[in-house]
Amino acid sequence: MTFTRITTAAAILSTLTAFGASAETFSADVWADNWFSMSVNGTQVAEDSVSITTERSFNAEQFTFEATRPFVIGVTAKDFKENDTGLEYIGTGRQQMGDGGIIFQIKDASGEIVSVSDASWSCLVTHVAPLEKSCESEANPVAGSGACGFDITDTPTGWDTADFDASDWQGATEWSERDVSPKDGYNRVTWDANAQLIWGPDLETDNTVLCRAVIN
Repeated sequence: MTFTRITTAAAILSTLTAFGASAETFSADVWADNWFSMSVNGTQVAEDSVSITTERSFNAEQFTFEATRPFVIGVTAKDFKENDTGLEYIGTGRQQMGDGGIIFQIKDASGEIVSVSDASWSCLVTHVAPLEKSCESEANPVAGSGACGFDITDTPTGWDTADFDASDWQGATEWSERDVSPKDGYNRVTWDANAQLIWGPDLETDNTVLCRAVIN
């Protein structure tokens, strides 16, 4: 009889904890359009200092946290929207869909890169709006009406923990600087060459994106 041993991130984490693996200090650089929060094994370790209710928020954040390898990092990224139409500047000549983007890198105490944002991260889009891009030209856009429909997916319980199965999530979509036009803080960070701007598959209609990865 042949047995196949499957080792999950949760099992590894449990084993290392049992043998007294020690916590390390990590540092993170994050730039987001417009807002982010980051968790480690389901516990929030950082949140954008500028509220998601701020229309134009493009800033870089740097912070440290402690964790024992392996651990799961969860990143929630949101683009600004006035309501569930997914639009901004509603009722003005600038009425439009917003566009998002996030980039981050994580280093250990020695300054070595342990993870960067790229297509290897697993992501789930939980808010899509508008469902038809012609909504941005509506004179009176109403969320859920006509072209201004929206799609909301409940945030899965425990999505940022080791026990969660994200095998059906898609890989993050990488976007160029030209696509995202990062500004206000982006150039103050020396980004690793492998760090990429990521988002869901549509920069304009994907408004909330959850991304996760196991850091070994």
